[in-house]
Amino acid sequence: MVAFGKKLKERQIQEWQGYYINYKLMKKKVRQYAQQIEVGTQDRPHVLKDFSRMLDNQIEKIVLFLLEQQGLLASRIAKLNEQQEALQQQPNISEISQLREAYRQVGRDLLKLLLFIEINAIGLRKILKKFDKRFGYRFTDYYVKTRANHPYSQLQQVFKHVGLGAVVGAISRNLHELQEHQGSYLSIYDQPALSFQEPVVDSMKAAVDRLTHSTNFLNFLAQHALIMQEELPTSEGPVDDQRYHFMSLLLNLANTFLYMVNTYIIVPTADDYSMSLGAAATVCGIVIGSMAVAQVFSSVYFSAWSNKSYFKPLVFSSIVLFIGNVMYALAYDFNSIAILLIGRLFCGLGSARAVNRRYISDCVPLKIRMQASAGFVSASALGMACGPALAGLLQTNFKIYKLTFNQETLPGWVMSLAWLLYLVWLWISFREPCLETEESSAAQESTTEPVENDALEKGLKKPLLLNSEDKQETEDGDGEFDGSDGAPEESRGPATSIGSAYKLLTPSVKVQLLIYFMLKYAMEVLLSESSVVTTYYFGWSTSSVAIFLACLGLTVLPVNIAVGSYISNMFEDRQILLASEIMVCIGILLSFHIISPYTVPQYVCSGLIMFVSAEVLEGVNLSLLSRVMSSRLSRGTYNGGLLSTEAGTLARVVADGTITLAGYLGESKLLNVTLLPSLVICVASIVATCFTYNSLY
Repeated sequence: MVAFGKKLKERQIQEWQGYYINYKLMKKKVRQYAQQIEVGTQDRPHVLKDFSRMLDNQIEKIVLFLLEQQGLLASRIAKLNEQQEALQQQPNISEISQLREAYRQVGRDLLKLLLFIEINAIGLRKILKKFDKRFGYRFTDYYVKTRANHPYSQLQQVFKHVGLGAVVGAISRNLHELQEHQGSYLSIYDQPALSFQEPVVDSMKAAVDRLTHSTNFLNFLAQHALIMQEELPTSEGPVDDQRYHFMSLLLNLANTFLYMVNTYIIVPTADDYSMSLGAAATVCGIVIGSMAVAQVFSSVYFSAWSNKSYFKPLVFSSIVLFIGNVMYALAYDFNSIAILLIGRLFCGLGSARAVNRRYISDCVPLKIRMQASAGFVSASALGMACGPALAGLLQTNFKIYKLTFNQETLPGWVMSLAWLLYLVWLWISFREPCLETEESSAAQESTTEPVENDALEKGLKKPLLLNSEDKQETEDGDGEFDGSDGAPEESRGPATSIGSAYKLLTPSVKVQLLIYFMLKYAMEVLLSESSVVTTYYFGWSTSSVAIFLACLGLTVLPVNIAVGSYISNMFEDRQILLASEIMVCIGILLSFHIISPYTVPQYVCSGLIMFVSAEVLEGVNLSLLSRVMSSRLSRGTYNGGLLSTEAGTLARVVADGTITLAGYLGESKLLNVTLLPSLVICVASIVATCFTYNSLY
């Protein structure tokens, strides 16, 4: 990977060279501290104090220069405003054009300043993470807590920028007024929805959004997919456009949608199907969960397969899902629970979500990758809502020859037909992207990673110091490449096994994966046992259960709109994360059957609180995960998307297994017994979040 130190040097504006963070010096200081502690010439408190002082000086240098440049830009805008006022009295087309170009030049200079701050902000995060890798992650905790929360915080000046937003607003407003000079003088503030095309303004707003972690609905949805975006803007070569094919992207999104429909279409009728085959109603846990069991393994081999092809895995997925659904439907006439379970296992073996993610990550151009990622999440949410709703419509019973078509078997027949049609569409329309050679692929994997996440590789607890500086340089994946201390290629490439991927997990990442496990467990318990619980307590029909589950699924996109467009702009991600965990915990507590009788309002309201809070939590959790995860986990077979998928899938397996085991205690105890593990895991995740709260910055 091109080292951050080298990238920093390449992207520096020469006349501002002395005001950038001295990343190379600070990295050498970290090595010196390590050597001094090793030989006993320095103790840890002195090292922490000295390094804090050095960081303070670096941040102060950056902030003072930033304020100086902001003042210069503001002064230039004020002078241009005076010229604009004069032009309003005596309009002149030539002078208006010159004035607009002058505003654009101020905008371009502001873009340079925004890039200056962005590189420094990433450098600060990286050096903190590098220090933590050597001495333990608590330093970031301490530094952020003492600096960011101080009323005179200079650290906040680097990461949050109200002043710069005002400059962007001034340039945008004046350019808009000059554009409309020949017509009315309506301001952008009077008509905020008015379309205003000015590339320099769009670039400035995008840069400010990246700096402040401000987001919108598309960004928030894209983060659900855990498809990492590049932190620093890079030029895209023609390769991206050659690999991208719109119809192929659409086929990947359709695969995502159909798979989610396939997952949830059986939930309302799984208990009835189990009883029809002579099993207990709670065996529905195994029926639903068997698909997740197979997905644990399919995610790995599909992720590996996508390194070589996208078309073949999708064809294989469609065929396996077709076979699995046919077996699921035939189990009724064969009166075999074994065929039913094998059919669901086949469906799980056809899970190509890893391929869908990889196609978006590797083949979709950066300029539309966010929209594609949002499409991936929207397709998943729509499938989750359509599955139960479709099951509610399949309330019929007839026979053709010896084949039975009823509410239990029709989900299998409908999905097998859907996958057959999809396979035909796939065969006709999919275009296999041109694959790069191994060498160029490895180079791309290492050079296009998000710079901000690059050095977060604390992993498992390791010896405090390593003997070789070169070895440490290799592990950091951040050698300077200035002649002598380049690191071997494999040390900077993607993880090559589950073990090597696990070693890249920091305490913060582990906590985020625990939270993801918790929310998926709680949601799976709520959804999978809904038919059994509602039938036992309220006597609901299959249609009623289907409507309830469909309504839950339909909340996904509105909740994401609210969080992505509004809430995430008012609060920090870590604040929303903790609040959402607490709300999930409240939803779980309200779901317990303690006071008799158990009522429909209690069940519906508590379920809604739990589900909606878990949806909010998932988006924020994956947003934080994409920022704190090592860049080495953003590509390759064992990537961050695979790890989060495996964590969520394991949660579903455990939840469905819990439902089946709890069924042996009787349906009267099912609800409370399955909610208890949810509560324990939720409380544990809240405690873990509190311990790592200040490292989620």
